[in-house]
Amino acid sequence: MTEIDDELEPSVRPDGLPDLSKRQELVLRAIVASYVGEAAPVGSRSVSHVLPVALSAASIRNTMAELAELGLIEQPHRSAGRVPTATGLRIFVDHLVLRDLDEYERRDLAGSVAERDPDSLFRSASKLLSERTRQIGFVTAPRGETLVLRHVAIVRLSTTRVLAVLVSEAGMALRRVLDDEDSGDQLELDRLAAALNERLAGRTLAQLRDALAAEIGALRSHARGLLERALVLGWRALEAQGEDEPGDLVIATQLALLDQPEFQDPSRVRQLFTALEAKASLLRILRKMIEARNVTVAFGEELGEPELRRLALVAAPYGVAGAPLGVLGVIGPRRMDYPRVVPLVHYFSALVSERLVP
Repeated sequence: MTEIDDELEPSVRPDGLPDLSKRQELVLRAIVASYVGEAAPVGSRSVSHVLPVALSAASIRNTMAELAELGLIEQPHRSAGRVPTATGLRIFVDHLVLRDLDEYERRDLAGSVAERDPDSLFRSASKLLSERTRQIGFVTAPRGETLVLRHVAIVRLSTTRVLAVLVSEAGMALRRVLDDEDSGDQLELDRLAAALNERLAGRTLAQLRDALAAEIGALRSHARGLLERALVLGWRALEAQGEDEPGDLVIATQLALLDQPEFQDPSRVRQLFTALEAKASLLRILRKMIEARNVTVAFGEELGEPELRRLALVAAPYGVAGAPLGVLGVIGPRRMDYPRVVPLVHYFSALVSERLVP
């Protein structure tokens, strides 16, 4: 995996990749550009039309042979042209000179993502990423552990049960139904909630849970009172797992990708959808990217999942006040228009983060 610098400049080439001459680099870039545009193996004639400088046919063929020897391009069929390998694409991406989105497109996208409700925001961002890149756009909703809490409310449901509602700074609500016979009427529950709200102080769910556990331990030697009941009830609410526990993969549409030539093969479509349905493994990969500061480009071979080996992933974290909450981006065939896709993912990361600010 490689991160693209936050200022949209080329990233440093990882160790172990071959150094290329200027001519080899130009020809490799031309092959990638032709392959992205034509969705077919590239011959020397196509390369000559894309090169920014004039090279003889013999020079192009010799350079293509050198790139093949380095493992950067390959010939899928004996009579076909060449296509870039994952290593060739890695060098291309690492040297990518990115153009930022123009002001008109920024305004257009900002106007199309006006929602502030997190669920609607994530679906809108996922859908627009799909439409603008022709790949599958996705957003991972924040996990409960990472949510910074803003408010806790406790409501009496029956003589033996209460509902605890935990509201995050981003406006997401977690609901926990708890067995409770110790607390009194709604007025007492309001006092318990007030005691908990005094302790939130912008803590995440995990941080608040640990703080309450420590405070409960310190109170064990004292007579049981309102404060301890509040802390115990709050700790149980934070410890419980609810059906609304966030952290899911939000994919608004998969249709944009199906017009890509790679997915005219039904077996490729089944392979992709199998990977998407196995959300646990994909979410595990994406959560590794949440600590990245910038846009990350990863190819299937680097992800360690057989179903993803022919695919590529472009992802970036989003968050509030510098705290990452989740990841968004696109997944699709390795033949992706990276100079277009990477700036879009970068911008959506900033846009979603901005919309989540209360």
